Amino acid sequence: MARPQHQPPQPDPGRAVYAISVAADLAGIGVQTLRLYERHGLITPARSDGGTRRYSGDDLSRLHRITALVAEGINLAGIGRILDLEDANAELHADNRRLRGQGTSGP
Repeated sequence: MARPQHQPPQPDPGRAVYAISVAADLAGIGVQTLRLYERHGLITPARSDGGTRRYSGDDLSRLHRITALVAEGINLAGIGRILDLEDANAELHADNRRLRGQGTSGP
């Protein structure tokens, strides 16, 4: 029987820990492409006190979504609009869950 492999703990998905070169490598894109996405407002990495870009697991998920949309032939302006709509939709779903939770704790 195979023993389970020990995996090191993963950082919190919202914690910005990856340098630009690591983020680009994990997303399967070039550093210049990553900077292009930032210039177009598709991704906004955190910055260290010294101004160095730092990417989180959430940023990497967003980069994977961007690369999937690019692969479908969607231009960067269209990708920006899609991501904005997806973000707004996620916020609305979170609000609905929160409001439903408030309704069940009444008198």
